Amino acid sequence: MLVLGVDPGTTVTGYGLVREEKGRLVSLEFGGIITSPRRDLPQRLYKIYQELQGIIRRGRPDCLAVEGLFFAKNVKSALKLGQARGVVLLAAVEAGIEVVEYSPLEVKGAVTGYGGADKSQVQRMVQSLLRLKRLPEPPDAADALALAICHIHSLALKRKIEPLKKEIR
Repeated sequence: MLVLGVDPGTTVTGYGLVREEKGRLVSLEFGGIITSPRRDLPQRLYKIYQELQGIIRRGRPDCLAVEGLFFAKNVKSALKLGQARGVVLLAAVEAGIEVVEYSPLEVKGAVTGYGGADKSQVQRMVQSLLRLKRLPEPPDAADALALAICHIHSLALKRKIEPLKKEIR
């Protein structure tokens, strides 16, 4: 399975394509979709949408993993983030890709083993798990890769649990 992780943002939207091959996690592509804060929000959202469509066409992922909604102190920032997230969801649905959501706690726990890990810890663990020569940049790309890794780990666990559920019934 090929998973596209996306960390939405109006300035930088991180993305990362991860696949599991013979028990190893492999990153095929990652980076950031960068928009200019000097442009109007609709233009920035459109750029995110267009570039994400290109990433989806090139990579042809089976699934898109995105961070679920969370509460923010700054309402204006939360609304902008929600709009960027909406553009990401639209691109996925338009391409016929399944969308899965994980909380920040779930992602950090799946990647570092600790739900309270900071960004640099996530970045270093993503580097280690994917055997990257250097830290994934921008940090938003590391978060996107972490989302993809979280989904792959979640699927592996579900596969192991499913036969046990059948035995119990």
